[in-house]
Amino acid sequence: MTITNILLILIVIVVAAYGVLYSIKKKKNAEVEVQIDVDDKTYTIEKMIDFVKRRLDEITKINLYDIGLSEEELKRRKNKKYELKKALKGCTYGDVNDKKYVKELIFDLLQKEYGVTESNISKAIPFDIPSRLTPQDKFDILIYTYKKEFGYEALTELIKKYNLATLKYVEGDTKPSYVITSQEIEEIYEKENIILAFEDKLGVVTQRIYQHYKGYSSIDEVRDMNIDGISGGVSGLPESFLSQVAQTDSDYIEQITEHRVPRACDSIWIFFQGKSIRLAFLSFGTEGELKRVCQNIYKYNNPGQLSDTNGYKINEMKDGSRVVVVRPSFSETWAFFVRKFDVKRSTLEQWFKGEPGCDDSIELLKYLVKGARIISITGEQGCGKTTMLMGMIENIYETMNIRVQETAFELHLRKIYPTRNILTFRETETISGQEGLDVQKKTDGSVNIIRRGCNRSRSILDDTSSPSSF
Repeated sequence: MTITNILLILIVIVVAAYGVLYSIKKKKNAEVEVQIDVDDKTYTIEKMIDFVKRRLDEITKINLYDIGLSEEELKRRKNKKYELKKALKGCTYGDVNDKKYVKELIFDLLQKEYGVTESNISKAIPFDIPSRLTPQDKFDILIYTYKKEFGYEALTELIKKYNLATLKYVEGDTKPSYVITSQEIEEIYEKENIILAFEDKLGVVTQRIYQHYKGYSSIDEVRDMNIDGISGGVSGLPESFLSQVAQTDSDYIEQITEHRVPRACDSIWIFFQGKSIRLAFLSFGTEGELKRVCQNIYKYNNPGQLSDTNGYKINEMKDGSRVVVVRPSFSETWAFFVRKFDVKRSTLEQWFKGEPGCDDSIELLKYLVKGARIISITGEQGCGKTTMLMGMIENIYETMNIRVQETAFELHLRKIYPTRNILTFRETETISGQEGLDVQKKTDGSVNIIRRGCNRSRSILDDTSSPSSF
């Protein structure tokens, strides 16, 4: 071998080595660039929602027969797939158990597949920088923390601890009102001085993803709490009004854009111990999100389509809550009303809450019921008519059969008294309340309970021939 050949071989080796080193260096630089891109964009709430949607869609639509599984594994995977499909459907109806199942799956997907860690989770919600947290972020963290200790009494405990259900003046109002402001939430968060572990942070992020994917947006956790009710879209400026003003008053539109004037999608109210309280720190964000919640919240048991022709729906949710949804053009905005009934606490003693002279009132009501008197309970909306009625029914003799006629199932007496002879009827699109009452008279009932508007119920009560009627 000549010297020339040796030199050529060495040159080739050097060039090849240089090429390999250059390729490795370029690959490393590319990996760094990709990592930076991932850090900047991937771990936001929006990106994670897209991932969860796509991943759950893959899980529920995969053809298990094409994977080549064993018989035992195929059966197990089929059961898991069916369970997930059932949970994804049930969680939209207000089923807290299905909601828990779906959230646990999302939690695992984010941690095990998506790679959410302590170092990147703050890209979704800035837990480590309190000044960057929004009032909704702080409220979500507060509710998550309180829920770990108090369960579904979390919101009640928070309101009572900081005396939030009181009349107060807010900027721009000349009269006091029941409202919980962003400033109050920020002050409470600062006082609580909450320190979250990674699992807690991921739990808060999981809830945020769930509520925009399958839940009820900003009210998702609030709806589950043991309160009297929640409504949305019942205050603020309607979208139709904004489109009219946009062409004539640019200054006013600027105020609305800066959230100094609330819109309909900023309207969230809770009904707490007889008080309507506005949650000024929460918002659906857009009219489209409010519309999405209205279109989903009433769907339990397929009550029919909410349309422009049929502009309202009255139904129940999986947990027995009554839900009423309205939409334009029947109403000026999309709106919903959820009314909850705490059947576990429905006794006369709990209802009167130790008011002066309550002992005599309780005894009088008990004797009226036992004496099979015709009783009419009237009052303003939300004053406790249904709750009081539940408490009175406890004193009806066990030997008497109870028949109930309602617009929508609300009393759920068989949950309270599962061994008693009770049957409830409700109105449908094809069966009126009067027809239901006519059928009711032929079902061996001893006590008739009729729950309707005051004027119509009076005529029905006069027409009934049962020994006792409410």
